[in-house]
Amino acid sequence: MIPEDIVERVYDGTATKEDALTLLKVKPFELYALADQIRSETVGDNVTYVVNRNINFTDRCIGTCGFCAFKDKKGYLLTQEQIKEKIDEAVAAGATELCIQGGLMKDVKLDLYLDILRAVKEDYPHIHTHCFSPMEVYHAATSSGLTIEETLAELKENGLNTMPGTAAEILVDRVREIVCPGKITRQQWINVITSAHQAGIRTTSTMMYGHVETWEERIDHILTIRDVQKKTGGITEFVPLPFMPYNNIIGDKILKEGKFMTTGTEDLKVYALARILLNKHVENIQTSWVKLGKKLAQVALLCGGNDLGGTLIEESISKSAGASNGEVISVKELEWIIRGIDRTPVQRDTLYRSI
Repeated sequence: MIPEDIVERVYDGTATKEDALTLLKVKPFELYALADQIRSETVGDNVTYVVNRNINFTDRCIGTCGFCAFKDKKGYLLTQEQIKEKIDEAVAAGATELCIQGGLMKDVKLDLYLDILRAVKEDYPHIHTHCFSPMEVYHAATSSGLTIEETLAELKENGLNTMPGTAAEILVDRVREIVCPGKITRQQWINVITSAHQAGIRTTSTMMYGHVETWEERIDHILTIRDVQKKTGGITEFVPLPFMPYNNIIGDKILKEGKFMTTGTEDLKVYALARILLNKHVENIQTSWVKLGKKLAQVALLCGGNDLGGTLIEESISKSAGASNGEVISVKELEWIIRGIDRTPVQRDTLYRSI
């Protein structure tokens, strides 16, 4: 049984790290049931999804992330014409959102990012631009001799609507020094995200787990997200992403040690804890069908999740690291998965407004 005082704090939105560690010791299905109950009371029985397209504009990168299987595979950089062609395809497929990210190119200036935004907005001012990770924003700022605030203002003025809260991995510097030593620090990530919110640019938030971090560090990460949200209110969703251990340095090391991918039970505990710890703060917990697979993503909707992500149309980063669940999913299949657990599918936009 889950202690009553913990349940009270969960419902108040004040659950602690110690509470989370205690919850990990209860029977898994009790944990899942608590998360599902909170989900039901918070967002009801609708399960949302977005029709979107990923555009990874370059795989060239000076980064040293040990988990990356995408960098420099082909050494490409999309031209403006190629980007516009992908945008045309996305709009024709009914996409309301373009998620655009890329590697960190040497000597690149902010102009490259502004040109990409203009390529979208010139032809399709209505489509939502969900672009550029906190790492990309930091890189563009430092290479251009600008502050984070100046960079965000320029991006917003040229058409940036929201930002993906990626590049977070685990927001604990011990872990970051191992898996992504050249990346922004925990505090720098927080600063970029907070500055975006203050500039009126809302963001998502993510956590890539299942490599070298401990359960305590996963909990610290989720509580960091909660702290940011309490200050700014600018986070739209939280997306736990299990680590894909194939075709990358960190994964090779883990596999040689006889460790493999996260188990299904472990994944569901992460989703449940996310719902429980973020209660009263972040309403939407997105399940990743790309990372989990369609069947486990469906189960995660019974363990705290309320969003099934996007159609994606072109997903290449997870695929290169060993994800085997496809690069695209149709609206019909998304809705079929959702109805399979007696929930109501609802198409949304990036800001979780029903379409």
